[in-house]
Order: sequence, then C-alpha cells, then structure tokens
Amino acid sequence: MCGIIGFSGKLDAKKVILEGLSTLEYRGYDSCGVCFFDPNGKFNIIKSTGKVSELIPKVDKEETSAVHVGIGHTRWATHGGVLTENAHPHHAGLVSLIHNGIIENYLSLREQFKLTGSLEGGTDTEIVANVLNLIYEKNGHDALLSIQMLTKIIKGTFAFLIMFEDRKEEIYAIKHVSPLVCASSSDGAFIASDITALIPYTKEFSVVEEGMVICAKRDSLVAYDIDTLKKVTLKKEEITWTIDTAKKDGYTHFMLKEIHEQGSSLDNTIRPRIVDGEIDFTNDNIDDEAIRFFKDIEKIQVVACGTALHAGKVGANVYQDVIKIPIDDYIASEYRYNNTLINDKTLVILLSQSGETIDTLASLEKAKEHGAKVISIVNVKGSTIARESDYVIYTHAGPEIAVASTKAYTVQVASIYMLLTYIAYVRNAVDKNFVNNICKNLFASIENIDKALKKEEDIKMIVKNISSSHDAFYIGRGLDYVFSLEGALKLKEISYIHTEAYAAGELKHGTIALIEEKTPVIAVCTQKNISSKLLSNVKEVKARDAYVILIISEDIEYEKDLADIVIKIDKVDDRFSVFPVAVITQLIAYYTAYDKGLDIDKPRNLAKSVTVE
Repeated sequence: MCGIIGFSGKLDAKKVILEGLSTLEYRGYDSCGVCFFDPNGKFNIIKSTGKVSELIPKVDKEETSAVHVGIGHTRWATHGGVLTENAHPHHAGLVSLIHNGIIENYLSLREQFKLTGSLEGGTDTEIVANVLNLIYEKNGHDALLSIQMLTKIIKGTFAFLIMFEDRKEEIYAIKHVSPLVCASSSDGAFIASDITALIPYTKEFSVVEEGMVICAKRDSLVAYDIDTLKKVTLKKEEITWTIDTAKKDGYTHFMLKEIHEQGSSLDNTIRPRIVDGEIDFTNDNIDDEAIRFFKDIEKIQVVACGTALHAGKVGANVYQDVIKIPIDDYIASEYRYNNTLINDKTLVILLSQSGETIDTLASLEKAKEHGAKVISIVNVKGSTIARESDYVIYTHAGPEIAVASTKAYTVQVASIYMLLTYIAYVRNAVDKNFVNNICKNLFASIENIDKALKKEEDIKMIVKNISSSHDAFYIGRGLDYVFSLEGALKLKEISYIHTEAYAAGELKHGTIALIEEKTPVIAVCTQKNISSKLLSNVKEVKARDAYVILIISEDIEYEKDLADIVIKIDKVDDRFSVFPVAVITQLIAYYTAYDKGLDIDKPRNLAKSVTVE
C-alpha cells in the first residue's frame, strides 16, 4: 500500500529517489518523505503530507549538497492520521526507517521497550524504528544481527528499508509478505517496492525473498540469510517492460491510456496460448501432472478481491454448466476465515493484478493447507502469489499504473476463459469445436474492444447527468448483472458517486424505493435469452422518472422511448459481450470523474497494491 525506494551509488540520489517516488505514487499518496545524509553526515529527513509534487520543493530548498545515498516513501495511512509526523521515514537515534505493512504487536512492543511518552506520532513504524535503535545500540552497532533480532520479536507484515547514521553508504532491506525488489548496475544499487521504479536504470532485477536481508552499497548488492547471516545468491529476472510502457504517452491520465491499451493487452495474453485453434499452456508449465489433477477435481473455487473478483465471477458464471462441476467464487478476505469445504480434489484459482494482494495470498495459504492445488492468474512476474502457487498464468498486460484497474480486468477474464476451456477439454466435457469457437471469439474480442473505444466521444457527452448526481445504479440480469458489478465499482471508486449494482429482478423487492427523478440508472442488456425480462425492469425504473442509459447489443429489439441514452454494442456471442461492455463502463466512469475534475489515477483512500489486511 506504500511506495518504497532506496539508492546507494554514483548518481544523484535526490533525483533517483524523487523520480522513483513519483513513479510509485499510485501505491500510496497520503504523505511522503525522504532521508539523505547532510554535509555533516547526519540524517536529513524531509517529509510532507499530500503528493510527491509538494515534497519536491521542500527537498530542493533544504538539500543543496550532492547526495548519493537515500531512501524515500509514499504512504497510504493505516496506523495514525495523515499528519507530517506520521509520514515516513521515521527516525530514532542512529536509525532511519521506512515501512510498508502493519506491525500487529506494536502496542506490546511500546510497553516492552518503555516507549510510551517518547513518541511523536501514532504509527506502528515509529515504534519499530525506536525498538531497532535500542537493539542496535545494545549489540555494538551490528546491523545484520540487530535486524535479525528485530524480526524475531515483531509480528505482522512488513517491507523495511533501513539506514544507520554510522553506516554512510549502506541501506538494508528485509520483507515479510509485503513486496520488495532490488537491482544493481554500474550506477549503484536500487531497492523498491515495484519494478516500475527500476525500469530507467536496469533490465534485470531480483525479488527480495522471505528470510532474506539485503545490504545495498554503491558498488554492491549482497543478500544474507536472516537466520544464519550467511551470504545467499540473488536470482536475477528480466524486466520485460520498457520505460515507455510506464509513461502516459500523451494521454491525460494513466487510466485512459490503460483503457485504450486493452486490445493490445488482450492480444498479448491470448496469442501465446492459442496454437492452431487450440489452447496450449505448455509455456506456463501446466504439465501432465496438472492435466491428471484436472481430470480428477470435484470442484473449482475462484478467489479474488475487487476487480479481480469480478473477473473471476464472469468465468465462474460462464463455465459451471460447461464443466459440470461446482465452480464457486469467493471474496478473498472472507474465504480465509469461513468454513469453506476444501480438499485434495479442489482446484483453487486465484486472480490478482499485483500478485501481492494480502487477502488473496492468505487464501492461497489456506487452500494449500487443505491439500488443494492452486493456479494463480497474475500480471507481475515474480510476485509472491505467483511464486507460492502450484501453477501461474501471467497475463502479460504490462504495467497498470492507475489505481482503478481496467486492462487487468479484461485480460483476467480472457485468462480464466482459456483456463476453464482447457480444463473442460481435458475432462472431455467439450469437444474441439467448442475450443475452436472460444479461441475464435477471443481473437474477435480484440476488434470488439477497439470498436467500443470508438464510442468515446459519444460517452463524453452523456456524463453530465451522472456527474451531478449523488447516487447511481447499474442493473442487469444473468451475466449482465455480473458485468454491472464491475461497472458500478469503477464509477464509485474514481467519481465518488455512490453506485450500486443490482440484479434487475430484485428491484421490486426493495431497491426501487431508492429511484427518484433523474436518478442515473445504467442498464446492461446483452444476454439475449433474458433480455425481455431486463427491458421490463428498465420500464419499471423509467416509470419512476429515472435517467436511463441503456447499453444493449445491436441485435436486441427495444422500444425507442425506453431509455434517455442508448449505447449499442456489436452483436457478439453472449459470453464475449463482457469485453465491449467493460470498455464502455470504464469510459463512463472515467469521463464522469473527469467532468468532476477529480484526481482519476489516484482516487482518495485507495492504493494500487493492497498489502495490508
């Protein structure tokens, strides 16, 4: 939930850190701060509430000397309010420290180390900085030993970057659950919470693994085993993204850029896995053992959070009748605590853009404890969920910077379609003609996305009646209801308009009481077999003077005065209308928020990678 970067090397550390923080700001933007050494060799910590743009002039004003070592942080508040004293880095004695995660036993540590009354703010991280300083002083300024002792007494999740005032070139890093990556080049050593901050400097990176502590110096990057304090080898991986893919490329916001990237992202996801009209997961290491397991499974459980959950719901709804075994979808934060029946005949499919979503990771652990096999669908190579799963399908969508997920949703839908089609085929539930048809429609969806994008100018013109409202509703039936869940989430998270999605048949059972004159109701109607029922429900809200926007397949007939605005999508297979509907609902959300003048890429209270419970 926070952006972290550290650098020790030949370059201007101020430039590296501040540019890195700007790149990572989507991970947290309530407050931010940096730590460098001043000309006297003392910590110079500069912090600010708000955006990185508000921190930069403070750094430029205070820090005039050349600096080559530093750490920086963008915060998404968990413990303690959005105040300068709660911003990171936190300083205690010889220690300056930044943190992503939550320390669960911070109160008992405060009592154990008698810190009550000596703290400036209200964060768990400030307590950790003080505890580490006391340990460091007690152990003769032995950095590795002190960090080892700290990890034995703290409980929770963390990614720490640590500077010691008497170790001028060194930055230490350690993690538990919360992600960290590192890299070294002729320019120096880098550590960050996300590889997007490393792209300008290197083509290779290493994942900081559990039980590993890193020491970064200007001429080296060394990893140690936290238990033995002996050196271990860092595994290098290639960064496949370019610096251009992490820039806006002339678009007003990253979200708009990523909406427009969905056709190419979908192509990157499906093309390597469709060979001669058949689905091939050979390059994803889904081997003969996996196929044998697929033939024996008795149930499939799809687990995710937020947008990824909605993608999973689409797959579960489409394929349960196809595979003819139970396919249930679960909210990850509930799955980990409920009494779900899981056994060694269960396949668990996890979806996560970042591969670091903590509730989804905890669900993975629960599934494996009960003997289930886990396949993860993720975007970020080397992420924790990817590493811990039995099998992983990378979506190859490229970096998604905007907090509100767009292209990740459509490639996750495509990925789960391919996976469940493959499972159905190896179980003899479908034949090759079915598989060929799915592959054909997936490729056709690339063009259908591009056609939906051409409605952008029309959508710009219709959002006024939404942006001036306090409430809005999505309605749909069958799969259209599932699509509506994602449409409503997009609108609420970036426009701050209270938006709910309802199964249209439930309107008369209470929800219709909320419909007032001019209340925006967005009706999704693409499922032919139930379209007449949905259109009847639209009449019900229109009779209450709702402002109705109807998203409808062009081959479905409707009364001309049924809606205030009609947006038609091309005739497609019902299962594949998810792709053009996704684009249209994303554009509705984007231009509504744009009309309100909001910070679309960084909506309030939200962060991109949810690494705290």
